[in-house]
Amino acid sequence: MESTRIETDSREETYALGRRIGEQAKPGMVYTLVGDLGVGKTVLTQGVAAGLGITGIVNSPTFTILQVYDEGRIPFYHFDVYRIGDVSEMDEIGYEDYFYGNGICFIEWANLIEEILPEHYTEIRIEKNLEKGMDYRLITMTGF
Repeated sequence: MESTRIETDSREETYALGRRIGEQAKPGMVYTLVGDLGVGKTVLTQGVAAGLGITGIVNSPTFTILQVYDEGRIPFYHFDVYRIGDVSEMDEIGYEDYFYGNGICFIEWANLIEEILPEHYTEIRIEKNLEKGMDYRLITMTGF
């Protein structure tokens, strides 16, 4: 399993990393986002959307669980499963259509639904280290 560690020192650098991910994304790719509240998952996701050519507002779909963006070069499926009470709720959303669809998926709090994740995905773990500054982030990308 291959891992890449990237350090960012500002919101702009985290966004730029997301943008590069979006520019390189191919249909069928699935990314999981792991990190505490306020660590920068949404900033990274907004960068991904920009890299896909999405110009609208991108926010975390905490209460809707899924937000679909079709206006980019490929569809972007953004999940936030923080409020999922049971994995079976994902069936009601029709998650398989998205996980195995023709767009890319970003899944925040994916650790809550590990048992239904596809076999191949990229985990993006974002961590703060306040000793290195308020805006410092360590972003580790691991392919499964």
